[in-house]
Amino acid sequence: MTTDRVLTLPNLVTAVRLACVPLFLYLLVWHHPQLRYQAAGLLAVLGCTDWVDGYLARHLNQVSTLGKVLDPVADRLLLIAGVGAIWYVGAVPQWIAIVVLARETLVASATVLLAALGARRIDVTWWGKAGTFGLMVAFPLFLTSHSTANWHRLAGDLAWVAALPGLAFGLYAVLLYVPLARQALAEGRAPVVAS
Repeated sequence: MTTDRVLTLPNLVTAVRLACVPLFLYLLVWHHPQLRYQAAGLLAVLGCTDWVDGYLARHLNQVSTLGKVLDPVADRLLLIAGVGAIWYVGAVPQWIAIVVLARETLVASATVLLAALGARRIDVTWWGKAGTFGLMVAFPLFLTSHSTANWHRLAGDLAWVAALPGLAFGLYAVLLYVPLARQALAEGRAPVVAS
């Protein structure tokens, strides 16, 4: 059941995730390179909170209209800021950063455009969630692979293990969203019949 409540525990978790993005950027960009490991840890924790807020929303019956909008926005902002910053410091292969940023920009732009055209909201697919999860695992690992952590080589290998499926699932989700977007637009523009 979806509620119009704003003050819910899942929404608080999402808000904290958004508020920590500047701290991540500070640790990564404006501090000593040895703190990359700490920035990677924070990014990993922020990525995990995406699962936590969804779990809380379902199990506490606090699924809210705001949460359904705020959670994917937080995901997009975290990924775009995280990927952009990690690319900036040279800790991720350029082509991966470009593909991920292009996908995130496309999804965000399409979401805004569809809303402006009156389409109903589209729920996130399993493929989109799986892709986001893979990337949320991969980017902290890429960052760790360019840090002073004693397991940085293993982190680089694990980053590829998470990144390639994450990219594949994320790109497949974009293809799935095309017919869903058409249907959402048609349903959003359909005249309301009085009963």
